[in-house]
Amino acid sequence: MKRETFSSRARLLMTMVGVAVGLGNVWRFPYMVGKFGGASFVLVYLLAVALLGIPALMAEWSLGRTTRRGPVGAFEGVGFPLGRGVGWFFFFVVTAATAYYTNALGWVLYYAVGQVVQGIGLPWTDGILPPDTGFDGRSFLLQLLCTGLIILACTVVLLRGLRSGIEVASKVLMPILFGSLLVLIVRSVTLPGSWAGIEWYILKFDLAALTPSVAVAAVGQAIFSLSLGGSFMVIYGSYLREGEPLRANAMWTAIGDVGAGLLAGLAILPAVFAFGLEPGSGPGLIFFTLPQVFAQIPAGWAFGILFFVSLLGAAYLSDVAAFEVLVAGLVDNTRLRRTEAVWLMAAVVFVFAIPPMINMKVFVPWDLFFGSGMQTLGALLATLAAGWALSQARLVEELDARGAQGQFLIFWLRFVVPGVILGLGIWWLLSDVLKITGQS
Repeated sequence: MKRETFSSRARLLMTMVGVAVGLGNVWRFPYMVGKFGGASFVLVYLLAVALLGIPALMAEWSLGRTTRRGPVGAFEGVGFPLGRGVGWFFFFVVTAATAYYTNALGWVLYYAVGQVVQGIGLPWTDGILPPDTGFDGRSFLLQLLCTGLIILACTVVLLRGLRSGIEVASKVLMPILFGSLLVLIVRSVTLPGSWAGIEWYILKFDLAALTPSVAVAAVGQAIFSLSLGGSFMVIYGSYLREGEPLRANAMWTAIGDVGAGLLAGLAILPAVFAFGLEPGSGPGLIFFTLPQVFAQIPAGWAFGILFFVSLLGAAYLSDVAAFEVLVAGLVDNTRLRRTEAVWLMAAVVFVFAIPPMINMKVFVPWDLFFGSGMQTLGALLATLAAGWALSQARLVEELDARGAQGQFLIFWLRFVVPGVILGLGIWWLLSDVLKITGQS
């Protein structure tokens, strides 16, 4: 079958931003800012996106467009050592990661419904989040239901393909997300006491807070939020038309991605400060803290619906992107037709989603390994594959890297970007897995 490509540059950018923006920006970014000290973290994050994220994004797109394949075919196609095995390994990683990500998206669906139910005056109780330990039958059944509904919603778009499905969903949902965030920002920054949160978030830089741990977290967030990792952006790169300027598209994708995260922080953190709540409350920030904020705001249920529905839309696009990696991997490398591949991966992801539903002692390590650790490894290998396995002539052509400026870009991509990502991976291995280093 002839491979689909994006129908226009505008839809390309809308889709790419939709792939990148998701729970990583609207859920993860605000709580990471809260955990790692506000404006200092934001500064390092912005530098990481500009200096590492954009070049790595161009590298992954180059792999995809050169080979017209997802990770399974792309690593092999450029002659990366053990390329086919590496590609199938990341296929498995994306399967496991999509499973727990879809679980979290199911939580968002439940909270969105809860805001609607409370808005019309009916009783509603929280109960979907997994317990810290043990087993909760009610939580488990609710997660099965909500995760199943999300997977079915993804199949609807995936069955329609790139132009009729993914492009259309991105075109509709991304403007809604950004519009909703702007409305929430107006409400958040006009609350009494919100200025303290604005200062802490974007104005008060503390040089003493720029520790190695903050730098590692910021670079990791940049990789996570841009959906790097040798999978998502490789498959979407395979849909790029020849002649599409990678540099300009990467910059605009990063601007949209970073903009969503910054807007989400501005919609959430000033309100948190206004009500004297704890910004460093971790992953539960939007699920535990924000409902308290909405409960204290006039017509807060309406703002709650707006927030959780917008988050649901953004995260849904990222989930569709994850499924697309898997579906395209099967279509490209087996005899399965797209429809068969969609339903097969829907069933497989649903089965893989069951273990993280049990409790947080399963969910958190699952997230740590398949999300943070393997995504960093994937970004490293994809950058090495583009910088060293892809032919010099093809790399120059893909990056439009002619002249002194272009040669500097290639040098940066080959040495600096993988060097920093490797350092990040080693730090993560030593500190979070082996528990050897714990100093800030």
